[in-house]
Amino acid sequence: MNQQKEYYQKRAKEYEQVYQKPERQYDLEGFHISMREEANNKNILEIACGTGYWTKTLAESAKMIHACDYNEAVLEIAKAKDYSNTPVTFQQLDFWELQKPKQLYDMVFGGFIWSHIEKEKLPDFIELLWKQVHKEGMLLFMDNRYVEGSSTPIARTDQMGNTYQIRRLANGEEFEVIKNFPDMLEIYSLLAEMDLNMEWSESEYFWTITITEIKI
Repeated sequence: MNQQKEYYQKRAKEYEQVYQKPERQYDLEGFHISMREEANNKNILEIACGTGYWTKTLAESAKMIHACDYNEAVLEIAKAKDYSNTPVTFQQLDFWELQKPKQLYDMVFGGFIWSHIEKEKLPDFIELLWKQVHKEGMLLFMDNRYVEGSSTPIARTDQMGNTYQIRRLANGEEFEVIKNFPDMLEIYSLLAEMDLNMEWSESEYFWTITITEIKI
């Protein structure tokens, strides 16, 4: 088991503590509102759903959600949550193993997963997820901006420009985890090469992008 997968498996019960940081509450409140608006009446595939923190927000307005994650520990927490009347299904699956679905989705959502993808794999990542949505569909991502004093410091940078953090669990165990902090121009350049359009939004602590097909 690689360090990142082991880290998130062991962190399952501690995972949502990151959303309790006082300085991030104002930003989070705004993004909860925008996520509900984006999810309205949509059939959604959520990748790397974790403990269902964002699944619960999306379910407040979505038509249906199919959520996947490769760790059973976080899925058990997600499955125990109340999603009201919205049909939500869960699957233990590494999103890299996704096949083209029989019925394409309106939207794919990935919360805080972009930053854990190696830069050199991002084109394959986008291409894989784009196959999950219909022609008028969209990809929606949310992730962190690096903020000194709030973010975990960068421990090292590899030859491809990927950055890594040392994450520590409550019991003291430490794990090295890839965590990139791209800016708007970096992502725009990538998507432009793939003939995809993006809308970027950012706050002090987070950014979101919606990716759609370029209309000619």
